[in-house]
Amino acid sequence: MKKAYWIVQYKAVSDEAALKEYGKLAEIALVAGGGKLLVRTAGDGVLPFEAGIAERTVVVEFDNLDKAIVTRNGEAYQAAMAALGNAAVRDFRIVEAFA
Repeated sequence: MKKAYWIVQYKAVSDEAALKEYGKLAEIALVAGGGKLLVRTAGDGVLPFEAGIAERTVVVEFDNLDKAIVTRNGEAYQAAMAALGNAAVRDFRIVEAFA
């Protein structure tokens, strides 16, 4: 079965406290859903090329697409999203590996 990944880039953060609370709750949700946190950077350690921007970036690996989607739509992650509220503008996508 193909692995799947959450890839999240933060375009802007207006409330660091809300982001911190979201992070705590989101990590609990993703671990419970079988996710493995691979990357979490505040923008340092990001080397942007072409049209890239050094943004806060998170990458989470799941065993398959279904687990990634179920975790994203699950009650625990939705509670994390409620804690985040409008504190950040993000580009969040779920991608499936090709092999």
